[in-house]
Amino acid sequence: MLVHLRRAVVVSIVFFVLLGLAYPLLITGVGQAFFNRQANGDLVSSRHGYVGSSLIGQHWPGPRWFQGRPDADNPMATGPQNYGPKSKLLLDFARAQVRRLEKEGIRPTNELVTGSGSGVDPDISPRSAYAQVDAVARANHLPVAAVRHLVATHVIGPYWGFLGSPYVNVFRLNQSLAHLESGATGASRG
Repeated sequence: MLVHLRRAVVVSIVFFVLLGLAYPLLITGVGQAFFNRQANGDLVSSRHGYVGSSLIGQHWPGPRWFQGRPDADNPMATGPQNYGPKSKLLLDFARAQVRRLEKEGIRPTNELVTGSGSGVDPDISPRSAYAQVDAVARANHLPVAAVRHLVATHVIGPYWGFLGSPYVNVFRLNQSLAHLESGATGASRG
């Protein structure tokens, strides 16, 4: 009996060291060595410090900014709302989103009025980004062509050319919009 107990303890210790210490340290080391930016949350910084992460959807108030999915309003509440397709709550929520977007001059798409499965999705389809170009250009007093070009430069194709669909990272797009806007403002002053 003691022999079996001793074997069980030794096997437990060996697997604890291998799977509880060595493997996590190895994976952390590989992540830091080869995927440092992603492993550390893909944080975006400015001269004032960190301003956010391009991996987490964020709230962008008003038509001045490109809008992400509505669940990005509260990135701390991850996970879907789990409303069924016949839910009155889902229908009321979607209708309220449509009214809000239309009031801001944005053509609503299905993606802009419904949440994502994760609850923190930072990406939208190119179609949803282009649907916002006119409103964003108008709100920022920028040429529509310049804002349309900005969206075009932020469309990311499928992984390896065939996995998934093209998408636009709203955080990165809005960061570039802020730079475009400051450049346009600086140009008009000079």
